[in-house]
Amino acid sequence: MIPRWIIVSLAVIAAIPFGWGLGVIAAYLLLGRDFGVFPVLTIPLGWAVAIVFAVTPWVGPAVRLAVLAGGSIAFFAFGDLLMR
Repeated sequence: MIPRWIIVSLAVIAAIPFGWGLGVIAAYLLLGRDFGVFPVLTIPLGWAVAIVFAVTPWVGPAVRLAVLAGGSIAFFAFGDLLMR
C-alpha cells in the first residue's frame, strides 16, 4: 500500500499544470481570444485553487490525484482545441 502522503505529494505536483490550465481557461472565458497578459493574474489563482484541492480531505487522495493528473493530461491534449 502506498502511503497517503506520497499520493498527496504527487497530487500537489499534478496541481501545477492543472492550475496553469485553469488560469488560462479563466482568462479566455473572461476576455476572449485577445486576453493579452491577463493570465498573469489568473494563473496564480488557478495554482492556488488546484493546490488547495490537492491537500484538502474532501475526497480521497487517490481521487484527488486522478482528477488533477487527468485534468492536466486533458489540458495538454485538448488545450489547443479550446483556444480555436
